[in-house]
Amino acid sequence: MFSYYLQLGLRSLRRNPILTALMVVGIGLGIAASMTTLTVLHLMGSDPIPSKSDRLHYVQLDNWSADQPYYEDGRPPDQVTYRDAVALMEAGKADRQAAMFKLSMPIQPENPDVKPFQSLGRVTYADFFAMFEPRFRYGGPWSREQDQGHARVVVLSHATNEKLFGGQDSVGRSVRMDGTDYRVVGVLDEWNLRFKYYDLTNGAFTDEDEFFMPFTTAIDLQRRSTGNNSCWRSPEGEGWQSYIDSDCVWIQMWVELESPARLAEYHGFLDRYVGEQKKLGRFPRPLNNRLPDVKEWMQDQRVVSRDVEVQTGLAFAFLIVCLVNTIGLLLAKFTRKAGEIGLRRALGASRREVFTQFLVESGVVGLAGGALGLVLTGLGLLAVRALYERYQTVASLDWTMVMMTIVLAIVSALLAGLYPTWRACRVQPAAQLKM
Repeated sequence: MFSYYLQLGLRSLRRNPILTALMVVGIGLGIAASMTTLTVLHLMGSDPIPSKSDRLHYVQLDNWSADQPYYEDGRPPDQVTYRDAVALMEAGKADRQAAMFKLSMPIQPENPDVKPFQSLGRVTYADFFAMFEPRFRYGGPWSREQDQGHARVVVLSHATNEKLFGGQDSVGRSVRMDGTDYRVVGVLDEWNLRFKYYDLTNGAFTDEDEFFMPFTTAIDLQRRSTGNNSCWRSPEGEGWQSYIDSDCVWIQMWVELESPARLAEYHGFLDRYVGEQKKLGRFPRPLNNRLPDVKEWMQDQRVVSRDVEVQTGLAFAFLIVCLVNTIGLLLAKFTRKAGEIGLRRALGASRREVFTQFLVESGVVGLAGGALGLVLTGLGLLAVRALYERYQTVASLDWTMVMMTIVLAIVSALLAGLYPTWRACRVQPAAQLKM
């Protein structure tokens, strides 16, 4: 029976091509507007590393001024000092741990055909690669022994290796950065992160890291961070040593903890550490240590901005307007078919059968509107990528959003068709047959 109703619906839609086109375009535009913004919202807010996001925790210590909090709502600073980062790394209380900061350095290629260029990289520890799981194309990460030895080694991104060595296996070769030679120990495969979730303090949609080097090596060479640097009081003295001994926060710190019990244990360790530092005159504020996991840290740093949420709400409001227009068009269409409905009822068709027939016709409109909406959503995401460079990695459809687009279109059309269909079922056969 369903196939029969489907044939009736298709014939009815072909009889009124202009009315049909208006309904399909209306639903298509509403679906495109809502799904474009919803796709961006979905990909921005989705878990970037679902296999272990609950085990990766960002370290926050409140070493700020006693006179005022770092944030007005009382949240602690989003980075830690060099002294605290080194102390936590040396204590080694986490299952894995990695202090890090952003560093910009010039690269002088050995190939004369490639001009020197400025590159943006990450200074970190060997555990970074096991914690955040980038895939390697060649080689691998440096070792913990090389961390301790301040080794002059580097891991290159896929793009940097393409630029310097034409994509060949460059493990063992040398890269000169700012006058110092570093030996390549590994080359990453393409790492298509939607956003740089491990360094949200510098913005979630910043450029990818082009190289990685040991934290101890960068400190040994007195390389200052290119990222955020905040101080509530000036360093005591001048020079590098005064800077790293200061209470300025410029280091990000992540730890991996395998269970809730380990999380509680590490939190207790942080509380004891801060308690000891208070005896030395540091950490004047009340105890306020935090260990948010990846998703909590994303919420704290507002990866999904308020603007995107508002835009999504407005887009769905536009979809509702489109559905109201579709309700009016369906009502006009079904009202014109009152004579046909009366004849079917007189020949024995029940209200339920008439209701099903016209609901199927509404579903066909929704399916066509969904197909159009899917195409328009793709074009909308292309426009987002063209207009907003920072949304390049989150403005693309995945299969989840494709299926949601089709389902939303059909459900929307069925909802829009409920009232017109109900009205059509109320037609009295006797009154229509008299006419």
